[in-house]
Amino acid sequence: MMELFGNDPWWVVALKALLIFVFLVLYTLFNIWFERRVVARMQHRIGPNVNGPFGLLQSLADGVKLGLKEEIFPKAADKVVYYVAPIIAVVPSFLAWAVIPFGPVVNFFGEETPLQLTDLPVAVLYILAVTSVGVYGIVLAGWSSGSIYALLGGLRSSAQVISYEVAMGLSLVAVFIYAGSMSTSEIVAAQEDIWFFIPLLPSFIIYVIAMVGETNRAPFDLPEAEGELVGGFHTEYSSFKFAMFFLAEYINMVTVAALATTMFLGGWRAPFGIAQIWEGANEGYWPVLWFFLKTLGFIFMYIWLRGTLPRMRYDQFMHFGWKWLIPIALGWIVALAFIRKLQVEDMLDQNAMLIAAAVAGALLIVTFFLPSRDDEDEEPEPEPAEFDAFAGGYPVPPLPSQRATASSAPTTSQPTDGGV
Repeated sequence: MMELFGNDPWWVVALKALLIFVFLVLYTLFNIWFERRVVARMQHRIGPNVNGPFGLLQSLADGVKLGLKEEIFPKAADKVVYYVAPIIAVVPSFLAWAVIPFGPVVNFFGEETPLQLTDLPVAVLYILAVTSVGVYGIVLAGWSSGSIYALLGGLRSSAQVISYEVAMGLSLVAVFIYAGSMSTSEIVAAQEDIWFFIPLLPSFIIYVIAMVGETNRAPFDLPEAEGELVGGFHTEYSSFKFAMFFLAEYINMVTVAALATTMFLGGWRAPFGIAQIWEGANEGYWPVLWFFLKTLGFIFMYIWLRGTLPRMRYDQFMHFGWKWLIPIALGWIVALAFIRKLQVEDMLDQNAMLIAAAVAGALLIVTFFLPSRDDEDEEPEPEPAEFDAFAGGYPVPPLPSQRATASSAPTTSQPTDGGV
């Protein structure tokens, strides 16, 4: 597959890069509208329905409004870093899409070229490396704003991304073992017979959880916890600079969804059953539609979680990542390496592998509902004793409820010293 890349004319490369940029911007506008409509449906509201058909232009109107709002610059901010931070956050989110495959080889204005900008032997590692740079923009934004709340949000984000990126990387190691490559195009080609989310179900579950924590989305949106940190790392940002952080968040959502589609759901290949009844389902530009629908399914999952689950406490969040996800991912990788060796030696067939993956995935889900040892050892706190306002002869007037209780109780002598 690697021989298909590096032979395109310069104008084909430039046009594909421009189309990826336009796709991401338009997809972001659509996702904002889609999130508002779905959450409104969940909460029995109408949602945006005025600007454009079905309110589709509402996101564009909001983007124009953000660009025209007043620029605010805090006095205590570091001016250079304050302006550079949004750029550092948004640029890597675009660069990650250089190796995402949208489809097979097609006729592109008379040139035969794959629907992918480029590919690398370590393409997945490139995506992880580039997306990791974006957290520097968040940390620098919190540090340069001159605000304690913004600084705490930036520090939380750095710890969160480091923690859940480890689990995400470990989940992808299983794909490398099974596919024998880190090239995104070759991983998609390896899923021609069976999508990897079936034999690698535990890795798929771990990745889905880690990608929500990686993108700071509810219930893991702790760097932006409004009840604790006002607005988080972008508290002191406004206008176009805030819009860049907003754009980076939604593009990162699509990026991890596209990576999940590529690693576990067959990439641009047609869903089960369609390719069997339609020979041209995986040819031409139709795979772009399948790729879009798969990523949209993950976006819907993001929205569903936001509209359903409350925000976790920070200590619970870090405990879950380090004491559950990472050890489970390590154990699964060791087991998978052993199973893969048995398959290579023809000592284990495909059906046994699927059964083992199903059992491991079921056990992984069950462990999430087991109480932790800390909860079992924790003793319930004793209930505080009822406070008697009249004890010691203090002249405290009783509340209405206490008056009713006192009138029904037997009469006792009241102290005369100090009474009014």
